[in-house]
Amino acid sequence: MKIKVFFNNSCYVCRQEINHYKNICKDTFNWIDINNNQTAKELTSKSYKELLRRIHVIENNRVISGAEAFLIIWKNIPRLNFLYKIFKIKPLFLIFYIIYEIVALVLFFKNRHLLNRK
Repeated sequence: MKIKVFFNNSCYVCRQEINHYKNICKDTFNWIDINNNQTAKELTSKSYKELLRRIHVIENNRVISGAEAFLIIWKNIPRLNFLYKIFKIKPLFLIFYIIYEIVALVLFFKNRHLLNRK
């Protein structure tokens, strides 16, 4: 079963990142735009605000978000597997987690106008 990746296609940075992954790994993931997507909320049991705040994946019926979701993505893309191997190391993961949360928060504030559409 494909890993489901929930992302904000309305965010330029998010879209660019996901499009890069789509180009190098076509068949491993099911890419799901969270915008105007009730199914995304139902599958993840997350609100639109929560989905907008971080990237999410579903792997083995488990919803994983944020930096850990990127580890799942990188682990399953042969070309990027080295990132998984580096950032799964606890001290490096902690640094990655902090940086991810800062960047994700900035992108959330930049894209929070999308919440007004709901």
